[in-house]
Amino acid sequence: GRPSGDAGKEVQELVRAYPLPPGLRFDIGGQIQDQQEINAAIVGALALAVIFIYIVLASQFGSFLQPVAIMASLPLSAVGVMLALLVTGTTLNIFSMIGIVFLLGLVTKNAILLVDFANKGQRDGLGRVEALLAAGQVRLRPILMTTSAMIFGMLPLAIGLGEGAEQQAPMGRAIIGGVITSTLLTLVVVPVIYSYIDALDRRLRTRAAGGAVLAAQPQEKAKS
Repeated sequence: GRPSGDAGKEVQELVRAYPLPPGLRFDIGGQIQDQQEINAAIVGALALAVIFIYIVLASQFGSFLQPVAIMASLPLSAVGVMLALLVTGTTLNIFSMIGIVFLLGLVTKNAILLVDFANKGQRDGLGRVEALLAAGQVRLRPILMTTSAMIFGMLPLAIGLGEGAEQQAPMGRAIIGGVITSTLLTLVVVPVIYSYIDALDRRLRTRAAGGAVLAAQPQEKAKS
């Protein structure tokens, strides 16, 4: 009645505590080995997902820095996942890791809404702080509505209702925990990070534009 991963760790600790005689070797196989391989594959999928998300955001926003503010919501969701698993006494298994992969697309959505609206506000003539405040006021309601819908939609899965649902419950718990903390912290952390990154991005663009103008001046003088 115990998770195979926990049992495998205890066996490995016993082997390390009591070394085997010369000529003998200890290897993990069967279900535990399969689980380790799956975990490694999921970690690779997480890394690829983060890279692809960054590439898409950079191409859409036309900036290499602004996606950093949006992706700051990812570690915020990880805090919620760990807390949810800890409170419910759930282990970090295959289903909870699948929930983490699922979260990558969900939690960035709220940050995208804020950053996109803040960019639009600045294009319309608002200052950086005013644009961020307007983004929070206008986007707060849809963010809370979609978050609430996601939480209530995942509750039956997290509770383990239905035949065979208990095995998949860690996925629902991970998603709910990640969505809650990401939503609450995104409304505070992302605007702060965006403020610094946007200022840096504008300085770099201004410096690059100034360098281009200085480089073009000698060419114009040579032509004249």
